[in-house]
Amino acid sequence: MNQLGSRVLTTQRLILRPFRATDAEQAFSGWMGDPAVTKYLTWERHESIFLTRQLLAAWEQEAKLLTTYHWAIVWRETGVVIGDISVPTADMRSQWAEVAYCLSRAFWGRGIMTEALMAVIDFLIGKVGFLRIEAKHATENIASGRVMEKCGMQLEGVLRKGHRLLSTGELVDIAIRAILREEWEARKALQ
Repeated sequence: MNQLGSRVLTTQRLILRPFRATDAEQAFSGWMGDPAVTKYLTWERHESIFLTRQLLAAWEQEAKLLTTYHWAIVWRETGVVIGDISVPTADMRSQWAEVAYCLSRAFWGRGIMTEALMAVIDFLIGKVGFLRIEAKHATENIASGRVMEKCGMQLEGVLRKGHRLLSTGELVDIAIRAILREEWEARKALQ
């Protein structure tokens, strides 16, 4: 493993970079305060920008650690922060990482999250050295599952009533998807 931290990653339309405290207004208005975006997430919608400011200040400090993988998704054309993607859980001994993400509703349906997730998978496997990247989504959140699928993540199973939504209190089924290093290498060889 080669711990590199949240290095800046670029794609055709995006810049993935560590968060800054000054991103709070865009993050709050774009997704952290939006009930439609946060419906299936593991954290509650921010009721005020105060919480967003505090959180992003903490994330800015955490970004200095080489073991932290957390990026602001920036729309290259305008420089606006439109989402986030991170590794909330990793096991260095077994060399796997879980990826989580969310995106401003104004940017849904354009392949943006697929582009961001593919860049992160490429970095985590190709540069850091993880052997497995996994992600989870509520089975009702079909769009999130499609993002993972487009990035080569295979469905491994469903945790029945595996998560209680903070937004509604409802118990939902959670799908687990993953891509292994050898699967990633095979996809790269075809490109």
